[in-house]
Amino acid sequence: MERNGSASTSTSSLFLDRVGEVAVTLDPDGLSWKPIDRESSGSSCLCMNYRLKTENRIEFSNVYAVELIDWGLIEDANRNSGSFFSGNKFEMYRFVVHGFHRGKTHGSPWTLCEYTFGHKDMLICQSWVEHLIASTNNDAVRPKSLLVFVHPLCGKGNGVKTWETVAPIFSHAKVQTEVTVTQRAGHAFDCIASLSHRELSSFDGIVAVGGDGLFNEVLNGLLSSRHDAPFPPSPQELDNKSDKNCQHLNNDISRGRASLNGANGMLSAPLCGSDDLEPLLSAVESNGLGVSKCNQFTVSDEDVKVSFPNDWFRVGLIPAGSTDAIVISTTGTRDPVTSALHIILGKKVSLDIAQVVRWKTSPSSTEVPSVRYAASFAGYGFYGDVIKESEGYRWMGPKRYDFAGTVAFLKHRSYEAKVTFLKTEEQETSNIANDIQTSQLYQKNSKNVVCRANCSICNDFKDAAQHSADVAVSPIHSQDSRWLEYKGRFLSVGAAIISCRNERAPKGLVAEAHLADGFLHLILIKDCPHPLYLWHLINLKRGSNPFDFTFVEHHKTTAFTFVSSHNESVWNVDGEILQACQVSVQVCRGLINLFASGPEV
Repeated sequence: MERNGSASTSTSSLFLDRVGEVAVTLDPDGLSWKPIDRESSGSSCLCMNYRLKTENRIEFSNVYAVELIDWGLIEDANRNSGSFFSGNKFEMYRFVVHGFHRGKTHGSPWTLCEYTFGHKDMLICQSWVEHLIASTNNDAVRPKSLLVFVHPLCGKGNGVKTWETVAPIFSHAKVQTEVTVTQRAGHAFDCIASLSHRELSSFDGIVAVGGDGLFNEVLNGLLSSRHDAPFPPSPQELDNKSDKNCQHLNNDISRGRASLNGANGMLSAPLCGSDDLEPLLSAVESNGLGVSKCNQFTVSDEDVKVSFPNDWFRVGLIPAGSTDAIVISTTGTRDPVTSALHIILGKKVSLDIAQVVRWKTSPSSTEVPSVRYAASFAGYGFYGDVIKESEGYRWMGPKRYDFAGTVAFLKHRSYEAKVTFLKTEEQETSNIANDIQTSQLYQKNSKNVVCRANCSICNDFKDAAQHSADVAVSPIHSQDSRWLEYKGRFLSVGAAIISCRNERAPKGLVAEAHLADGFLHLILIKDCPHPLYLWHLINLKRGSNPFDFTFVEHHKTTAFTFVSSHNESVWNVDGEILQACQVSVQVCRGLINLFASGPEV
């Protein structure tokens, strides 16, 4: 490897497979090459056209692995014959640069590429490999060891096949993976919850290969015993306030700002959940995937405690579910290879998590409060009805959500409930808390910044550990004067932590939701006739404004409580069923780190 004019630039003559001899230049940002005898190839039309279409540079940010593959064949395009396919082959030492091309449009998946270089001198190849590895490891902390859970029956039953597709990428990048194929519901939760702190800290992260439901299982396994935060106020605590600000809902929809004129097409429920609760295989044997059964670990008192939030541990999700709302909202595309590359490159983005405290399963129950965590969405009413209805149609696969959504829509059930939420300072200073129409007008006209990679709003959150300490010192109080109460009949009550983009709602349930701004979006759908509710659902599917109705309330908040007198109250929490008639929900800002960077522009 020769230095060329600058200490930061190196040039060598190498052979590039299927191209020929090239001059390769290493600069601070990437690797480039060009044929050494370009002029002499002008008589070869086909070969020349191939060369001109071939990439001649790759940025280090797009390189995920460099491998020395020892002695072997390199193919050289035969310039004299004019045919690429009749090229000469030479034996030499080789190394491979594994990379990818980013999509040119928003939401495009990343595509893999690789370049095989060769030289007769093995030391030159080794030198290039060392320089390239050093150059590609400067931008992020890439993981070296990962714990992987694969759901075999998620989505269309492609969990194992999805892992087989991306496993070679991890192998090329020299990332060690301990793989477990889940055998039953709760398998991943049990394995992760039973890990000792020392065993958990031996991994750089945990990866779920499945849908949003498996991710929720991994999330709860991590946080169940490792996140210590005070509960949000219970509904009973808020009932004891002497200065409640109560506002009863007006269910008169005669002023609805939408009609059904021109509405057509099939009804599709805009779910953001997944289908990771299929009856899992009773036994999954190792099948050459490097799969192992989960070990049962014991916790040692001598271990250093691993708590959340922290700065180093990350969680990844490789999509194989029915909706994959978390992946789409955090990477911009529903592509396993793109998600795998985000993990290998060590991408990191903070993610808000909702802490859901169930106080009562039914109005007469007296059980001990229990805690669940949600990464994308928690919904009651229509959303709970859909997830409950779909349980009886698992044989339909992902289509069962469309069917269950249609059934739930036709039943058009509404529920008497009370929702109390904490107003934001923005709402407080605008003095619009007691004026529903003014609040809706404000929300409609406000300039909403959509969350993207390197989002300025999410990047404002810098120190998760310090934030956690602040929360512990200053929990949410029931005596806060900003609590606002709504009573009435609801078709649905939903809380979106992120945008929840999916194929049924391309812009998400809440387009302006951010990944780590410390807020969740409370969506209250009051009782209304079928046609207006259908128009609301159609707006979600078309990407139009779903809140532009008088029967829809949308509030940004940090906490809320919910009370229903219904004996079979069902919540949809990240696609999993939670039976609860009294809950309190609060958002924990940046509680976990995700192997992602946010949707790219």
